Parts: sequence; structure tokens; C-alpha cells
Amino acid sequence: MSSAVKSAGTPAGEDSAAPKVSYLSTKQIIAGVIFSIMAFALAAIVPTIEIAWVTAVLILTIYLFAFEVVGVDVAAVSVMVLLGLTTLLAPLMGLQQGLVDTQQIFNGFSSNAVMSIIAVMIIGAGLDRTGLMSKVASFILKIGGTTEGRIIPIISSTVGIISSFMQNVGAAALFLPVVGRISVRSGIPMSRLLMPMGFTAILGGTVTMVGSSPLILLNDLILASNQALPADQQMDTWGLFSVTPVGLALMATGILYFVIAGHFVLPVSKVEKGKTSDPMQYFKEVYNMDYALNEIVVPDSSNLIGKKLDDVETTYRIRIIANKMSGEAGQVGPGTLARDIEFQAGMVLGVIAAPGHLNHFVEKHELKKRDALRTFVDALSRNKAGIAEVVIPPGSSLVGKTARDVWMRKTYGLAMISLHRGGDTLQEGDDIRNMPLQAGDTLVVHTTWVALSRISKDRNFVVITTEYPQEEKLRPEKLKWAGLFFSIALGLVLFSDLRLSIALLTGAVGMILSGVLKIEEAYEAVSWKTVFLLASLIPLGLAVETSGTAKWIAEQVLFVVGDAPGWVIQASVAILATFFTLVMSNVGATVLLVPLAVNIAIGVGASPAVYALTVALATSNSFLIPTHQVNALIMGPGGYRVPDFMRAGGIMTILFLIVLILMMGIIF
Repeated sequence: MSSAVKSAGTPAGEDSAAPKVSYLSTKQIIAGVIFSIMAFALAAIVPTIEIAWVTAVLILTIYLFAFEVVGVDVAAVSVMVLLGLTTLLAPLMGLQQGLVDTQQIFNGFSSNAVMSIIAVMIIGAGLDRTGLMSKVASFILKIGGTTEGRIIPIISSTVGIISSFMQNVGAAALFLPVVGRISVRSGIPMSRLLMPMGFTAILGGTVTMVGSSPLILLNDLILASNQALPADQQMDTWGLFSVTPVGLALMATGILYFVIAGHFVLPVSKVEKGKTSDPMQYFKEVYNMDYALNEIVVPDSSNLIGKKLDDVETTYRIRIIANKMSGEAGQVGPGTLARDIEFQAGMVLGVIAAPGHLNHFVEKHELKKRDALRTFVDALSRNKAGIAEVVIPPGSSLVGKTARDVWMRKTYGLAMISLHRGGDTLQEGDDIRNMPLQAGDTLVVHTTWVALSRISKDRNFVVITTEYPQEEKLRPEKLKWAGLFFSIALGLVLFSDLRLSIALLTGAVGMILSGVLKIEEAYEAVSWKTVFLLASLIPLGLAVETSGTAKWIAEQVLFVVGDAPGWVIQASVAILATFFTLVMSNVGATVLLVPLAVNIAIGVGASPAVYALTVALATSNSFLIPTHQVNALIMGPGGYRVPDFMRAGGIMTILFLIVLILMMGIIF
């Protein structure tokens, strides 16, 4: 910062922001009391002390997941550590030994499932780095034209197929910019395209055994269950395409549902067809923003001198995006503007605001408003800067933090002028910079295109705006290498006896060695939150199985529905899995319910492997409320509200269960 521009202090980075004390809400406290009562009640009726303690840990896990007392990954790690400590505390707990052998407590981190998920993430990032997604967008526009009835099935089927070989939230994130580009060029509102795309991304995860975390995890859970089963009841693991007929039927159902009923269940956007070609018109109609870019000068007589940006922006509903002192370079973009910069005589400011708010600001502080851009005519030209949409994705480190906490304008070069959440749009003056960010929030920001291009590579953001000048940093020349190693990995999965993790890691390592990805990019491609969540929950599944808890719960379920037809019992298992996945992670639901389903199947003389597969598939039935990561991701850009998901997702949930049980009965 120059000596002519005073600063009251150096902006703190993300790590130096003042820590926030988090307190339990009234709802969390009440729920905690209820869950505690449930735990004590169950402890009084279970047959052994081991089952009592495992049941208590299960109830604690469900409580932590359902009410988000802490992050799901933190909850999972805490439960894993708690299980490990039972070895030390066994005498005090009335146990002869711990609930899980400490020699096995960390086996989840080296499990086939965890290593497979890491490899899938790296392979997906490698395919994206080659520019494959841009080619997909161009292809869709070429064959789909501008007709909603043609574009929806093309987008949905494409995303579904991609999602069958990579994490569904990753496929949805890759396609957000693609759908944005298609929306702009075709004139079809985003709200008509994103929900079909998101739902099909979730459904695509049911097409192969590597399409979703529950299916990747399933074979490991089957092997764990086999340890407690006699030889004649041992289950075989599933092959890569064992589930494909069921998954394709589910995906086709989702696509047909939106083609036939989309007109009735999809929300109507504020944007009318044909009006999205003008960016400012688009933002005006979607976010009710009547903003303009102006230059103002601070004269010697202004009472603004000595004040800071933070003193005036919220009060006057303006946003300062550039400044310049006489004889010095202008300050635009990351590392320049901060809220504690003081106004000085002769300073030129680039301001974005509604005309009425800007005029009031100018009059109040005796400023000079220029008729046109002069100082920033180049730096803020349409070729170098503009307004963009940025979404906060699930897993972003910014969730729970405010724009002020991270000094967003200075750190990232994003001057936030509007925040869209749950169908409502808040603007400067509504204290948006003090609002903790949530997954799915859409930020309308003014930024330089260089900064936006950099942000597009940051996993804390998903950039929706695609129609802007940018330097291509993709590696299209590596497309053949990416295709080769993807094919090698797929071939090893299909035609060899190698473990799934080894086969997939062969493709991932090949992409790194061939230069498709740098090693740093491979590390960034891995969602370590997902890795720790999955690995930490595996010991809980082991405890549920080996302690006899799963068998005991299965006996209680059979007592209620034991006389019903087989398909009713299987449907009950699917409904239970659907409910669990709405209130907790699909991985957590799978770990908890697979051992239960196996024991229920044995109790009624059905195939335990089929019942286990039913659970892993039903955990993808997450459409009713936006708790799934994909739904949270599309909620902001699509302008959706919870009732929109309940209307469209309620019907999809019922269709999913019907098709699942029918196809499972036909195929298996």
C-alpha cells in the first residue's frame, strides 16, 4: 500500500480472523435431551452391555449428523476416537475389551473404498483439466439447439453418465458453468435446467459401483459382514457393472419425469426467454439490481476525508471497487482495496451502486461525479472486469465465515454487491458482509476477469459466469493421455482381478506422470473432508456388526414386519435408508444400515447381498429437501427454495422407491 493512502491496520488473513464461539441452539439442546432419553431407554432393553454401548454411540452419531452440532467430518473423527478410547475405559464401562480393536481402528484410511474414492477424484480432475467439459457444452448446444424439451434430456443424460464414473457433486460442479453458458446462449432460465441436471447427477451415481461413495464402500462393508457370518452365508462382492441395469432405469426415470412433468414441477424464473444476452439486464431481472459503474473524485473540501471505506459503504449502499491517488497506479483487484483504507483528498474512486444511492452519497460528502470513466476506463473496461456470479459449494472452507472474516475484496478480489440465498436477494446495505456464508449461497460480485479466472480454480468457489475473457490454462494437448489412462483404469476394473483401488490408482498415477495433472493439482482435487468422513466411519460399522447390535436391531424389525411379503420388507429397508440419508450423510447412512439389512435378509431367508445393495442405492434417494451436496450446490444459482425441492423432489422420491424395488426384483 502506498504512503499516500493511510491504513488503520494490516488486514488479517483468513487464519487470523477472530475466533467465533459457537453455542448450541435451543433445537440442538432439546434434541440432545430427547436422544439421551432414547439411549437410556434402549440400554434398559438390549440383551448385552456391548450392544447397549454401541447403540449409545449410534444414537450419538445420528444426533451429531442430523443436527450439525459440528461438521460431519469432525463428528466422524470424534466417533472413531471415542471407539478407540473404549479399550482404555473398558473396565469402567463394564466391558471385557474395547468396542473396536485398536489395531483395526485406522484401517479405514487404508481401505479399498477410501483409496478408490481418492483415485476417482483425481481421474475426474484430470479429464476436466483437458478441457473436455467445454467440448461437451459445445456439443450439447450444437445438437440441442434452444429447445428446453431437447436440452434437458441431453444435459441430464450427459451429466448422469459422467456422474457414474466420478463423484456426483464433482460432476454437478463441473456442469454448473456449462449449464450457465447454455442458459445464456439459449435463453432458457437456469431454474429450468439446474434441477434436472442436479437430480440426474445424483441418479448417475447408481449406474456403476464407483459412481457414489456408498457403492464404493459397499463391497468393503460386505467383506466386514462376512467376518461375522458362517461359511454358507458368505456374500460375494459386486462387480463394476452389476448395478448398471437398476441405475440406468433410475436415471431414465428421472429424465422422463422432468421431460413429461417438468413444466408443472419446475419453478418459473423471473428471467424471460431472450433477455439473457445483456449481462446487466440479466442481473437486473434476476437479482433486482439497478447498478451502474461511476467515477467520483474526493475534493479537498469533502467531509469524507479521514473516513474509511468501512464507514460509508453499508450506510450509503455503495461498493467501492477501485481507487487511485494522483501520480500513483490505480488499485484494482486482489491485494489492493481493503475496508480500512482512508479517503484522501484528490483520490479517484470507482464505485458501483444504484444511481439514487450514489447521488445521495455524492451530495452528502460534496464529491465530484464524472460523466464517464476516465481514470479507470481501461482497468474497469468490459474486457478486464465486470459483474459475475460465484457459488459457495459444500465443503468450502468459507462456509460459516463472513466476507469480513476473510477480507474477501482484498484477499480474493471479489467485491460482493449482492447475496442470493433461499430465493431471497440481499444487497449492500443489508449487512451482507456480516452474514456467515452457507453452502449454496450465490454471491454477485464485481471482479477483474484475471481474479475470476484464478477463483475458478479455487475449490472454495464455483464460478457460474463463463462468458468473460480469460486465459486458457487448460491442457487440451493432454486429452489423449487422459483418455488413455482413463481407459487403462477402466479396463483393469473390468478385465482383471486387481482390487478396485489399485486399478483406479493406476489411471490416477498415469495422469500425473503424463503431465495431465501436476501433483499439487491432484492433491487439490481430493476432497479430504470426504476421505476423513468415510475412513472414520468404517470402525463404527465394524462395531455395529461384531458386537451383535445389527443382529439385535434386525430381530426387532423382523418382529414388526416379519410376516409381510419379501418385497414389503425390502421396501421398508429402502424407505429407512431414504429417511436416514435425508438427515445425515449418505456414507453414514450406509455404514449404519448395511449390517442391519444383512441381518434382516438372513432372518427372512432373502439374499443379504441384495439387501445390502438396496441400502447403498436407496441412500441416493435424496431429493425431498436440499440436504444432499448436489442440491445445496444448485440451490443458489437456480434460485430455488425448499418448497421447490419438496414439490419436485417429493414425486421423484416416490418414483425412485417404486423403480428401485421393481428393478431389484427383476434383476436379482
